[in-house]
Formats: sequence, C-alpha cells, structure tokens
Amino acid sequence: MQSPQKEYKFSDIIADPVIRKRWEKVRRYFFLRESTYDMSNRCNIRCEGCYYFTGEKQFADTNSDPAAWRNLFLEEKKRGITFVVLAGAEPALEPELCEVCFQEIPLGAIATNGLKPIPKHIDYRMHISVWGNDQTSLAVRKAPDMLLRQMDNYKNDPRAVFVYTFSPVNIDEAREVTQLLAENGQQITFNMFSAPVGYNGHLRHTAGTLAHTRQVMTELLSEFPETVLFSPYNIIAHTEEKGLHELFSCSYPRMNPSTDIGLGRSFRQYRTDLQWDRDAACCVPDTDCGDCRHYAAGSAVVTARMYRHATDPKTFSAWLDYVDTYLAVWVRRYEKGDNLCPDPKIPPAQ
Repeated sequence: MQSPQKEYKFSDIIADPVIRKRWEKVRRYFFLRESTYDMSNRCNIRCEGCYYFTGEKQFADTNSDPAAWRNLFLEEKKRGITFVVLAGAEPALEPELCEVCFQEIPLGAIATNGLKPIPKHIDYRMHISVWGNDQTSLAVRKAPDMLLRQMDNYKNDPRAVFVYTFSPVNIDEAREVTQLLAENGQQITFNMFSAPVGYNGHLRHTAGTLAHTRQVMTELLSEFPETVLFSPYNIIAHTEEKGLHELFSCSYPRMNPSTDIGLGRSFRQYRTDLQWDRDAACCVPDTDCGDCRHYAAGSAVVTARMYRHATDPKTFSAWLDYVDTYLAVWVRRYEKGDNLCPDPKIPPAQ
C-alpha cells in the first residue's frame, strides 16, 4: 500500500537554506508590473509566421510624436507599470521613441531582429530573435547572413540575449547556433514557435517535434551551462503537448476576464496609435492561444502560479529555477544562479 504523500507548509519548504536563499533573491523583483508597446509598424525583414503582421494591430495608425509617447509612459507609471516590453514590427526603427520610454521607465526589454543596433545608452535587455542558422534564416526570414550580422551588432554588449525559436525545421540547427554564440561569449535562451491565429504552415509543432525539441534543449543546457539561460522546468513547461494556457491558465486579459488582480487588471498591449484593446491584449497578440508555448507568455503565466508549486521542496525548487531564468533573461544585471532542480518536473495540475 502506497504511503500518503507528506504535506508541507510553506515555512517547511523555505526552511532549507538553499531554497530560502533563492526565494529571497527572486522575491525582491515581485514589484515588476509589465505592459507591452508596439513602437513601429514597419520592419526591415518579413518572416513567415510573423505575429505582428497577423490581425488588426498591423493596420493601426503610427504615432511618432515623442511627446505623445512620453505622456503615455508618464501615465503608465501612475498606473503602477514598472517594466516595459517594446516590440511591434521592429522597434529599432524608432530609436527616439525607445529612448523616451527608457527615460521614463528604466526597466524593460526590447524584442528586436538585431539587424539594426539599438543605441547602447538605451539600457534595456535586448532580445535578439534567431530562427535557425543563416541558411534557414534566409529561407524563413528572407535575410542573408543574419546571425553573423546580429552577433557583430551586439558583440560584447551585456544587454544582449539571443532568443532561439524552435520550429520543426530548425531543431538540429540549435547546436550549431549555440556553439557559435558560446565561442563569442554571448548568451542564448529558448523560445517555441507558437502559431499565429489561422496559421497551418510547416512551422507549427507536432507531438514528435515537441519531443525532439525537448531532447535537444536538454542536451544544450547540459553542454553549455554558461551560455544557455534556461532550466529543466522551462524545458518541460514549454515542450508539453498541452500549451501554456491549458497547463497553467493564462493570466493575460485576452484569456482572463478578471480585472480584480494581477495581469487581468494591470496589463495592456498598446498599438502604434497608443490605443489598446482588452479583448486582444496579451504578450504576443494574435497567437493561437491553444498552441501558445511562447517564452514571453511563460514568463508571466508560469511565475504567477507560485502557490500551485509550493507543495514540496522539489516542485518549488523547479518553480524558483523558472523564475530565476525569467529574471535573468528579462532584467538587466540580474545574474542567473545554478538550477536547484536538475530533474524534469511535470507541471502540477490545476
């Protein structure tokens, strides 16, 4: 007869000094309140499966007035927003607007394709998107020598983290890319291609490609621990056949009707006309929610489920690894620690 599982109080879990130390490290950042902003509806490349050029947001008028953007960010500070994610088509094409944002809200990240460097005094984390080696980038993103140009633009730049988006066509190229970045002293984290609404092309994952991705991610995390910003729990959470919404219940307004607390109350996704639509607001608008395994979504959705993970030391350690990874990827000068939970841990049931 199987013995009943021990029930832990939270005080029991953090009584472990290693767990307590990591808990104290990450909880100092619980003040972060995020919203996202499309800085431009222009891009210098056009990628298959692009999230921006899906849905209505791509047709919003462009407001390029720095004063209008400054007023927006001042109002955002009053709302309690402490962290911004600048995206759109390509925010590097609007450096003046990015600078205005940085002047008002100094914590944030910019999602960029990396082909036009963003001035270094804009001291946000730079998420440089990588969709494979240069041969695949040419086929999918129509840009030659893309990785080499990205690496050159952000060489010796501590703001930069390269975000490798796994799709069915580039899984085995991740080793080549990670090795090249490691040799150049640059860091990488992992993302999953999550299909835009209505997309049924060859970049959509299957059960087989998810399992293959899980294997490759695990190997790369083990072989390149100084280069790869990830954890075993990140791998499990983002390569399950179930998407993030089914696993964790998405907190973003688009899938969360509650306005009482958390992202449902605070998060907005502004378009280039400085307007937002609650019914469409999420970290990557126009993603097929059932297929969403996006790293940006997980950074909020998984971290918001602390109490679901505070069941035993191992599960809570896995969650701490996830939060530690999220902060290292998104927040300038935050240093990731060693992963506390080396074994894969299945996400707890809702």
